[in-house]
Amino acid sequence: MAQWTSAVGAAQLARLLTSQQDRPAGPGTRRPPAYRALADGIRLLVLEGRVPVAARLPAERELALALSVSRTTVAAAYEALRTEGFLESRRGAGSWTAVPAGNPLPARGLEPLPPEALGSMIDLGCAALPAPEPWLTRAVQGALEELPPYAHTHGDYPAGLPALRAMIADRYTARGIPTMPEQIMVTTGAMGAMDAICHLFAGRGERIAVESPSYANILQLMREAGARLVPVAMAEGLGGWDLDRWRQVLREAAPRLAYVVADFHNPTGALADEDQRRRLVEAARSAGTVLVVDETMSELYLEDGLEMPRPVSGFDPAGSTVITVGSASKAFWAGMRIGWVRAAPDVIRSLVAARAYADLGTPVLEQLAVNWLLGSGGWEQAVSLRREQARENRDALVAAVRRELPSWEFSVPQGGLTLWVRTGGLSGSRLAEAGERVGVRVPSGPRFGVDGAFEGYVRLPFTVGGAVAEEAAVRLAAAARLVETGASGPAEAPRTFVA
Repeated sequence: MAQWTSAVGAAQLARLLTSQQDRPAGPGTRRPPAYRALADGIRLLVLEGRVPVAARLPAERELALALSVSRTTVAAAYEALRTEGFLESRRGAGSWTAVPAGNPLPARGLEPLPPEALGSMIDLGCAALPAPEPWLTRAVQGALEELPPYAHTHGDYPAGLPALRAMIADRYTARGIPTMPEQIMVTTGAMGAMDAICHLFAGRGERIAVESPSYANILQLMREAGARLVPVAMAEGLGGWDLDRWRQVLREAAPRLAYVVADFHNPTGALADEDQRRRLVEAARSAGTVLVVDETMSELYLEDGLEMPRPVSGFDPAGSTVITVGSASKAFWAGMRIGWVRAAPDVIRSLVAARAYADLGTPVLEQLAVNWLLGSGGWEQAVSLRREQARENRDALVAAVRRELPSWEFSVPQGGLTLWVRTGGLSGSRLAEAGERVGVRVPSGPRFGVDGAFEGYVRLPFTVGGAVAEEAAVRLAAAARLVETGASGPAEAPRTFVA
């Protein structure tokens, strides 16, 4: 019986491999033999999770034709991967990817490191900050005081606690978007909201238009749901959304859904202006596409006096085109798994009905904690603290990267939690691998794209500041030197670093 559970075509694998471009060879650069470079490329794809474990690889002849190399080169690469434990083969069944014994399975998303690993590894993989105390503790204490009446019920509230739904609706109304509690469903984080929306609107095989680049975990959620992703390129720097391109894609591809992050886009940090928002809603309405707007970063503006544009839903007064997703995870704390959906009442009813076959509801205690924060004024004070921390971290990281890696290019966003960095011609995948060896964890650009795009980028979140940001930049520079020189041996073990 074959041991593979999926297959990667020759053309698809060739696209992924071709995207892994390094800078042109310079003095002191050691280029490996062709077979070794091919084996390394496939190994990187497996380690990053972009080629799944137990995926059947193309036959040697097929891949050789797709890459325009000799079959001998492919055969030697496959043999090297078998020797290293990254490939298994059986006569009549072909060859499939594997991981060596003792190696962790690659992560398809950007899971944070376990706390015990943080002493020697600086984690830039997850765009999330520590809890803003004392507000987390106060919120939990406030929730416990409000819990007794709910403890006498069954505890299942598929649409969310009525008090929290009303509180969230009032906040939208205060922003100029009249909203009833019947337009709100509370979810288990923004990921829970997106999962529910995708299952309701985009069945297996449906097209979903996405920004390119876009948020890696949402892209993976959509892939797992069986969606066909249609990328729409973002403009360079903080230019954001090319509305002519969006209009063309929505008209020609006719996607069922489109997903956008208009407020401090993850990963680029771009902020859509009001004209872009208006035209995007008009294009979606004309194409019959449901526009899902992720507002999880909307409160993380970092510049004093920055005037935020109207919410995207403000350009859809009938409520027939835009669905909004919000969350406490970025603005408050990732451990507070509370998100919400704002949509037309009939859409909310459909989402709630479908939820009975998923997670039934969101934890009551966490909903009470968020409700306490929103009702007591603690939310505004906690988010203000969060903005101050993110601003200081951003400025420290920007200064450190500019000093240690002057050839890397990026635009400094006015809000959000991420820098989108062009790496001076180096492969982001190879930088991520080298970073693990020198003690800094960073996600490569292709995690945020479709089919191997953005190999020349990495994402750097504002999650560390001060001396830790400076050390992170030093380690990134060390990783860059490893990639530039083609070094493949073990690097010096990173020293334990305590902030």
